[in-house]
Amino acid sequence: MFQVELVSPEDISYSGEAEMVIARTVEGGDIAFQPGHVPFIGVLAVWSVDVIRPDGGRDTIAVHQGFVQVAGTKVSILSDVSESAGDIDVARAEAAKSTAEAALAADRDDEDAAASLARADLRLRVATGA
Repeated sequence: MFQVELVSPEDISYSGEAEMVIARTVEGGDIAFQPGHVPFIGVLAVWSVDVIRPDGGRDTIAVHQGFVQVAGTKVSILSDVSESAGDIDVARAEAAKSTAEAALAADRDDEDAAASLARADLRLRVATGA
């Protein structure tokens, strides 16, 4: 079993035990960590992190980039922004998505708008469980 902590500069936004943690890294795509995993450090993509609890339940957290470290029986996730489904303002995420889509329609090379769209899509996916 793992101890999982999701840490931001302000606080620990998630702490609990897990049988498995699934994350998406920018280098290698999706990766699953189970007890006995070799030490690991990776850069996280804008995507969700799934924590599979010992009772079989799943906690899904939107992570807006960051780092993941596995050491022994601990998984640490460091991110400036992370949100659980219950913390996401769906109306605000939908508005951000619309704004980003409009900006991309005007300029397909707008990297800030593309990043904003990715974050809005992630928030909506986590909030709706889709």
